[in-house]
Amino acid sequence: MKVFVIVKATKGSEAGEMPSTELLTAMGEYNQQLVSAGIMIDGAGLTPSSRGARVRFSGMNRTVIDGPFSETKELIAGFWVWKVKSLQEAIDWVKKCPNPMLEDSDIEIRPYMEVEDFGEAFTPELQEQEAALRATGLGLNSPTFQVCPDLEIAGLNQSYTTETRIGIPQQWARFVPRAGSIPGMKSPVCFGVCWNTKTDCSFDYLTGVEISSSENLPADFQSLKLNSRRYAVFAHNGHVSAIPKTIDTIWTRWAPDCGLKIASTPCFERYTSEFNPGTGMGGMEIWIPLES
Repeated sequence: MKVFVIVKATKGSEAGEMPSTELLTAMGEYNQQLVSAGIMIDGAGLTPSSRGARVRFSGMNRTVIDGPFSETKELIAGFWVWKVKSLQEAIDWVKKCPNPMLEDSDIEIRPYMEVEDFGEAFTPELQEQEAALRATGLGLNSPTFQVCPDLEIAGLNQSYTTETRIGIPQQWARFVPRAGSIPGMKSPVCFGVCWNTKTDCSFDYLTGVEISSSENLPADFQSLKLNSRRYAVFAHNGHVSAIPKTIDTIWTRWAPDCGLKIASTPCFERYTSEFNPGTGMGGMEIWIPLES
């Protein structure tokens, strides 16, 4: 779960009192512990409300109110965004925090709303719309959402780890000269299927094409059937060599917080007829499987 950890303002912080070198050092060490534990996503201190403003909404009217604001205990002086297993884990980490103020202070923990919290009003269409916005915020292309029919892919398969996956281009170099002569090939569109992923992040990678039958395949070829399901489809506009970076962004930054349920089934790259092997540009898609 994600939580918003709020450092409440005090009279001192609203007066612009700055922390000492000792406190800054202690907070820096604490933040490093959060980062090392894989908990901290973001965090910052905020200026006093005297340097801020509010916009009040009343019907169609908008009124700007300049700071400072009087209700000190309700103001925010800083924040973190954490990824934790539970509210109790967040509480335990807050207890380890040095007092961020020069006086008594409060830190509040507020869980982010999950998809389930919105109920039926948050339709699957709205969930996908929100997920697409999150993608563009990460610098990815806005995904489309498509149902892919049953596929059977055949080609060369090899196992990799996160360290050895740099060898995937060599696998493609071995496969491409043979792609046009595969028995039962349905189209020249090529696929790179990531499957059989294990807890240590090792995986199998199949470079292949769609086939109508697995009969008469070369002895060193393997076939893999993919059942029909819905996917988030990301276009990759850069050079083919940058696909690993795009995939890493999708899996480490988009997928955990996109609000959609990712299926534990193979994902794949799809190289359409617009892909130019000579330039390594155009016609590349990354398909992420979704739960029904």
